[in-house]
Amino acid sequence: MAAAITATVIFVVMFVLVITEKIEKHYVTLGCGLLTLIAVFGICMKDFGMIWDTLNLKSIINPEFWHSTGAESESGGVDWATILFLAGMMVMVEGMARVGFFRWLCMRLAKIVHYKTIPIFFAFMCMSFFLAMFIDSITVILFLASVTIELAQLLKFKPVPMILAEIFCANLGGSATMCGDPPNIIIGTQLNYTFMDFVTNTGVIALISFVFILVYFFLVMRKELSGNASSTDYANMPSPESAITDKPGFIINTIIFLCAVVLLVTHSMTHLTVAFIGVAVAIVTMITSGKHLPEVMKKVDYKTLLFFLGLFIVVAGLEKTGVLEVIATFIQNISGGNAYLMVAIIIWLSAIASAFIDNIPFAATMVPVIRTLAETSGMSIDTLAWSLAVGTDVGGSATPIGASANVVGTAAAAKAGHPIGWGTYCKKMAPATLIVLAIATVYICVVYL
Repeated sequence: MAAAITATVIFVVMFVLVITEKIEKHYVTLGCGLLTLIAVFGICMKDFGMIWDTLNLKSIINPEFWHSTGAESESGGVDWATILFLAGMMVMVEGMARVGFFRWLCMRLAKIVHYKTIPIFFAFMCMSFFLAMFIDSITVILFLASVTIELAQLLKFKPVPMILAEIFCANLGGSATMCGDPPNIIIGTQLNYTFMDFVTNTGVIALISFVFILVYFFLVMRKELSGNASSTDYANMPSPESAITDKPGFIINTIIFLCAVVLLVTHSMTHLTVAFIGVAVAIVTMITSGKHLPEVMKKVDYKTLLFFLGLFIVVAGLEKTGVLEVIATFIQNISGGNAYLMVAIIIWLSAIASAFIDNIPFAATMVPVIRTLAETSGMSIDTLAWSLAVGTDVGGSATPIGASANVVGTAAAAKAGHPIGWGTYCKKMAPATLIVLAIATVYICVVYL
């Protein structure tokens, strides 16, 4: 009992500190993780073997970690597969950013649609959705927002509606694949799902929702997108090729990205794990970066990786002391064992929570909960997993602080002299979020139950 209470207190303190952002998130989770190892496992449980199990270093030297035979991985503390995969993708993305890949892609697409405002609006939403399926949404929005602001100045249209639509589409696209959003990586690695498992489940939901979202944003924002539709002087437009800072590096990094996509799509057939793919992609990027390697490695988001490390330890404290089992039992009792109600609770609870708090710790906490729910209620773990993924990925779009991409996009707009208040943001984005959540709820209930 003492161990469970201590683990719960540490978790609550961690969540409060993460939400208030008074201390950097990685310091919070690492500190709380260390406290969990000492206070929960060492002092309360007096089980030092549990500390070693939670650190889970032995999993890295297991051949199954790199080449899976298909057995479901058990949740056992630090999920090194998630951390290594994220690290590898970060290195690859920084390599692509260095050579100007993202800026080139934005400018090329704008040129293809002849710099017309409404076509750019649709093109950038589609690009945001597609890129976020494979690349971190923060990176996608960082470059899309900056190019949108530049084009808005040249074409004389308001950038805020386009940036908001790009943010939403990035979050929605991230829900479609295993590598699109950190919660999906956590769900996929811990429950042994493949890239194609997500594509054929959450991907279908995201694609259906995307069609409705395109229509929604067009109807809501078309009046605000009053720009130069026909008299554009193409000579004044920046050339897409001018965005490329290193042509040989551009070609090499594009090939690396395409290879990464192929490996992710086929890893259910090759049985190469996401950890292997992440490490392989990072190594190739580092080798081909040559003299630019320090520049690439300096920009990798190490703070996020450390944040994950501490987070997994704190969540392991809840799991190993039985707290998460109590939460699972509570959800089952509230739903009365009704599968439809259980799915609705998972989706909407995840969405509401993710609108105001970081969806990464929430997803990491809920994976063992839905695992227990599946065991005790007899429901398919798949149904609960897709419900959790959609809820955590999409719910964050509703508020300016619900997802990192939201913060980055609104900050870029404010820096350019176009501040986006909570009222403006929520008025446009909350209804879009409700539309997707309603579609997801109906789809999952009809298809899986």
